[in-house]
Amino acid sequence: MEIKKVIKLTPYQVKDFVSAATKCDFDVDISYNRFTVDAKSMLGVFGLNFDCPLTVRYRGHNADFESYLSEHAVAC
Repeated sequence: MEIKKVIKLTPYQVKDFVSAATKCDFDVDISYNRFTVDAKSMLGVFGLNFDCPLTVRYRGHNADFESYLSEHAVAC
């Protein structure tokens, strides 16, 4: 089952986000509009538009990663 979370990041938070995603033993994607990149790629994440809410999609469970996402969640 795919899990989808909407978050807001600043460029200053990218390093921490990528670090949290890298600790997951499953694929994590982050996107806005039609642009989707590997959330474990620093350059890929920096290529996104930080003015927009970002959608994170993954299939798996990592308590630390989900806690990180909850801290940056956007109310939908």
